[in-house]
Amino acid sequence: MVEAQDYIEIPQSGPVNATVQPPGSKSITNRALICAALAEGPSLLTGALDSEDTQVMVRALQSLGIAVRHDPQQRQIMVEGRGGEIPARQADLYLANSGTSLRFLTAFCTLGDGLFRLDGVARMRERPIQELVDALNRLGAKVRTELATGCPPVIVEAHGLPGGETEISGEISSQFLSGLLMAAPYARSDVTLIVRGDLVSKPYVEMTLAVMKAFGVQGENEAFQRLTVRSGQRYHGRTYAIEPDASAATYFFAAAAVTRGRITVTGLGQHSLQGDVHFVDCLKEMGCHVVVDAEQITVEGRPLKGISVDMNAISDTVPTLGVVALFAEGPTLIRGVKHIRYKETDRIHALALELRRLGAQVEEFEDGLKIIPATYHGAEIHTYQDHRMAMSFAIAGLRIPGTKILDPGCTAKTYPGFFEDLRTIIRPETG
Repeated sequence: MVEAQDYIEIPQSGPVNATVQPPGSKSITNRALICAALAEGPSLLTGALDSEDTQVMVRALQSLGIAVRHDPQQRQIMVEGRGGEIPARQADLYLANSGTSLRFLTAFCTLGDGLFRLDGVARMRERPIQELVDALNRLGAKVRTELATGCPPVIVEAHGLPGGETEISGEISSQFLSGLLMAAPYARSDVTLIVRGDLVSKPYVEMTLAVMKAFGVQGENEAFQRLTVRSGQRYHGRTYAIEPDASAATYFFAAAAVTRGRITVTGLGQHSLQGDVHFVDCLKEMGCHVVVDAEQITVEGRPLKGISVDMNAISDTVPTLGVVALFAEGPTLIRGVKHIRYKETDRIHALALELRRLGAQVEEFEDGLKIIPATYHGAEIHTYQDHRMAMSFAIAGLRIPGTKILDPGCTAKTYPGFFEDLRTIIRPETG
């Protein structure tokens, strides 16, 4: 690849044919870090992701007085659990643009005894958190947004979490619910969470409950409308293996789809904790051949056709499918993803802008978009400091000459080695 300080130009590729294993799941790594920090005794996280989001979480836990040792070469993190105690009595936590870190740690900090401030980049100060603040206050915590905007910075005046029953909207982010669930066993009484409206990204809540269970805490889930965690349960330190990141795998599956090649991703399969493995169901509906085994998933590209799909449950993969849709016969309609307007960028609007920049026709709706294939040309793709925009549009470059990804370094948020790994599967076109 041709690399410059501010962009990477993606070379065209013939049909890819490779077996890959992406790095560990960011979502699982950050959930396991929270549970391990609260656990009784040490934990060893293997296969852990080394990225900006996980580094932010590690540094924050260290600032809170919890011993965390990260070995990126071995992909291991050792955490000395403190049995629900937060040693620090004051901390100012800078969490960059890591929504998982800020939301999980807001709930986590209520378990301590002291004053904690949580902040991030300018975009983080535009990402709503009032629903979580209100829910925690109804459980007896004392939390507020410093600027009274409903967005970070967040101030937590912690004296432990009393517990009880609270409501939380399900329509903005499932991370609010996940943060509450993971902190709940250390409240002084049982915690019951009543979800208002339809919960977005339900597989991520299922993931949270699965990680909690692996560390010894059972949550009760009544159809994602009422969730209860009994007080007095405790996480226990353990060795915990983190599976590869399913969201990262989608870029390689997409490469197979658009080049009519073949990609096998190992370490993911039928029993994955991550809902984003179901991205391959969309590719299958579009015409790809898909095989899901116990420990690996294979996608073979075939002629693609447009589809209509509700992607609420796998919304992180919307940019990837948006790029695949460029190469389908007929339009693709993506719906049910209004909440991705509150991600690292407004992903619906940003995706529409950049697809149009390549020549596609795009209709933007409040909760999704319609992509109508057209004749394409190379372009400089703006990434909006959003890792998923950069990685998704890199796949377009495999087919559209002259595609340049601006600010490629933004992939460090979850996948620092993405462009190097993509380079290994490219097959230069001949003839």
